[in-house]
Parts: sequence; structure tokens; C-alpha cells
Amino acid sequence: MSATMTLSPISRRRLAVFRHNRRAWISLWIFLVLFGISLCAELIANDKPLIMRYDGQWYAPLLVDYPETEFGGFLPTGTDYHDPFIIEQLETHGWALWPPIPFSYQTLDMQMRQPSPSPPDSRHWLGTDDQGRDVLARVIYGFRLSVFFALVLTVGSLVLGVVFGGIQGYFGGKTDLIGQRLIEIWSGLPVLFLLIILASLVQPNLWWLLGIMLLFSWLGLVDVVRAEFLRARNLEYVRAAKALGLPSHLIMRRHVLPNAMVATLTFIPFLFTGAITTLTALDFLGFGLPPGSPSLGELVAQGKNNLQAPWLGITAFVSLSVMLSLLVFIGEGLRDAFDPRHIQATNGTATRITPHAS
Repeated sequence: MSATMTLSPISRRRLAVFRHNRRAWISLWIFLVLFGISLCAELIANDKPLIMRYDGQWYAPLLVDYPETEFGGFLPTGTDYHDPFIIEQLETHGWALWPPIPFSYQTLDMQMRQPSPSPPDSRHWLGTDDQGRDVLARVIYGFRLSVFFALVLTVGSLVLGVVFGGIQGYFGGKTDLIGQRLIEIWSGLPVLFLLIILASLVQPNLWWLLGIMLLFSWLGLVDVVRAEFLRARNLEYVRAAKALGLPSHLIMRRHVLPNAMVATLTFIPFLFTGAITTLTALDFLGFGLPPGSPSLGELVAQGKNNLQAPWLGITAFVSLSVMLSLLVFIGEGLRDAFDPRHIQATNGTATRITPHAS
């Protein structure tokens, strides 16, 4: 049985609405393909061979860090497979299968024909940055890092926003009043200044940055969830559940949350894009990920600092524009699919998606 057949009628209708939006449907598939490519970044862009054979033995450099002495070198350190001596040894005693881009995001190309930043050529398809690192490799790794950062931050924001917004909206009264005042105070804190102060005290990393951003990123979702819970708590089936004596947490989870999630889910793609733009802006200003990380924000900064190398700025602009545009189009499709007022013609009959009760 197909996945569509196992969906409820309302879910099938929403899927049909989303697929009817061709721009959103195509954008979703393009984004999934690009993200899938970035997940395989090590197989696409790496400074180590995928597999190699040397002196009759098989090696997997991607999985094992072999010492240089294994291939006729003199040092027991990790092998630099771009070393001319190692390349000669491999050509003489075996062979190696390289990925399409034989450079990782942090590989410094010591064999460049031009000073860095070098323009695009057959060796570096999008050129190199001002440190001699392959731009295309950094874009692929940077895409994955940006999506991972945005995904974790969005999920965390969703959980916190739903919990605090649901409590405020369901109980109302003093709980809602006190919660709103606390959120107003918390949201009034200068996030950028706080990040600058903390960045001067500690060396930021991915998890540290996620933790700091999570303290503030959920605030925009609270009002949406709160409004939905305030509306849904007065529905007849919710009142009936209260009259039957069901506990509040069960009513909130089983009867109120499903309808509140309709508006909440349409907010997710915009949380996602906001997380990506925030990370890019922080990296551009120098308060984001550690130096050397495959950051699209750092690529933007390099484009600004190296106007004589337009491929840096163009690559950064195109990468961010494509990523954010796809997410915005997907968000528009989700908004239409989950809009209760959206009318979809099914078999020539207009049907209206209405809130449902569990």
C-alpha cells in the first residue's frame, strides 16, 4: 500500500494542495537533492582517495588514517595524499580512486598555478579563496552545516515555543499575563551585543552558538502557539473534555495541540530561513563559528574583502539566494496546505479543510 493511501483524508487533501503548488513541490525536491549531495560531502569533496591499492593491498583512506610510512614515506604522521612524493609512489606501486573534487573544505592547495584567490579553472571549478581553499568544497560542506544548524535550532525553538505558548494560551489568566511580561522582558535583551560580549570571553563553536541562539529564537513562535491555544480552548469538544474531568496535560496534548500545530507548522520554514540568515550574519561579522569552519558567512566576508576576485562574492550570493528561495517557496506551499480556509477542488467538488477534534 502506498504512503498516500495510508494518510487520513485531511492529510491527503493537504498533500494534494501542496503538490498543486508546483513551485513549492519542485523547490522541495531541489532542496532535498542539494541536501542529499551535502550529506555525501566526504564522498564528493575530499583530499583523501576514496579507495586505493598499493603493493597488492587495498586501503580505504576515508575510513582509516594511514601513516606516511605505509606508502614509503619517512614520517609516522598522517599521510598527505597531495604530497608529490606520495603521488609518485601511488602511480608507481598502485592506483587511487579520487572523489570528483580532490579537496576538502580545509585543504590548502600547495600546487596552485596562480596566487590565491585564484579564478575558476579545471582544478578548482569555482576557484579558491584567499587562503587557497577550494570554494566549491567549502560551499558543499557549508550548505550541510547551515542546514544542520538551522534544523537543530528550529526543532529546539519549536519545542520551547509550543510548551510555553501552549501553557500560556490554555490556562490564560494570570499565567498568560505573567508569561507575556516575562517574554517581553526577555525579548528586549540585545542579542547581538550579548553574543559580542560572550564571543570576547570564550571561543565560540557550533554547540555554544546553538545554545545561545536557542535562548531567543523560540520567542517569535510563542505568540502563534498562544493565539491558537486561546482559540482552541473554547471549542466545544475541549469544554466537553474538561467537563469529563480529563487532566489538563491530556487535553492539551490530544485535543488542543493537533489544531494548534496547523499554524505552527506553517511557521517552521521561516524559522529555518531565519536561523540560516542569523548564522550567516554572525559568521560575516566574525562572531559565529570558529575560523576555518565551512561557513557561507565567511565566504560572503571574503567576497567583500577581495573585490578583485568576484567569483567569491558571486558564489556566496548565488548559494544563499538559492537556499533561502527554495525554503521560502516550500514555506508558501505549507502555508497553503495547512490553511483551514483554503478551498481545494476534489473531483469537481469544493471541499473546505476544517479543524478537527480527536
